[in-house]
Order: sequence, then structure tokens, then C-alpha cells
Amino acid sequence: MDRVNKETRTQIMKKVKSTGSGIEERIRKELWKRGLRYRKNVKSLLGSPDLAFKNYKIVIFIDSCFWHGCNLHCRMPESNKDYWIKKISRNKERDLEVSKYYNENSWTLIRIWEHDVKNNIDEVINKISKDVVIIILSEYSRFRWT
Repeated sequence: MDRVNKETRTQIMKKVKSTGSGIEERIRKELWKRGLRYRKNVKSLLGSPDLAFKNYKIVIFIDSCFWHGCNLHCRMPESNKDYWIKKISRNKERDLEVSKYYNENSWTLIRIWEHDVKNNIDEVINKISKDVVIIILSEYSRFRWT
């Protein structure tokens, strides 16, 4: 049984953003401070990655524990359970399809769970920064010295 009535639940769900969540904002601000320039929510790329470095073929997806079915933290709502099971399952399938596409097309794919950002944002930012900088430098040196 839901803790709130149907009208209140509808209003709550209408406020859920598909882009620009607080977690995305925190990551974007930290990367920007480090001098990393990216594009956000790129509609021309499959899955509209949260962040993309198109010139370097790097995409970053920041996955919410609820919407992407985190095994540790996703708690299915009690009301309309069949709908939510189907919805979250399809989101997980889509995540696999998108990941497969980028892996098969030689893109660097970085997926980050919401709980990782909440638990240790510094570690997440350091890992992203390191991965992105290594790729940028390897691309730069490849074109610079050949």
C-alpha cells in the first residue's frame, strides 16, 4: 500500500526530472572545475548520455538506483507493482543494449551508480577524470607524434 494518496503520488512523480538531477549536477560541476569540457544529454548519441566527450568517443551515464534497478537499493513500490517491475526491467534491458552498442563501436563507456556518488563523490570524480585524461592524452600524442 502506498503511503500517500493517488493525487499526491502523481504530483511527486511529475516532479521527477529525466535530466539534470542533483547527482548529475554535482558531477558536472566537479569535472568542469577540473577543466574537463563535455556535452550534456546529447540527443544525437544513443541513450542520450548524461555526459559525452564526442571527439574522444567517451560517454558517461549516471544511473539512479531506482530507475535503473540497482540490486542493492532499488525498492519496488507496493502500488501498481506489475507496472513498476515491467518498467524497471525494460530500463535495465535498455541499459544493456546501449552499453553493448558503445562497446561494439569502440567508445569508452563509463556507468556510475547513484549510490557510488552519494558514498564517495571524490573517488568517482577522480576515476572519471583519470579515465578521461588518459584517453585525451593518448589521442593527443597519437596525432601529435605520428
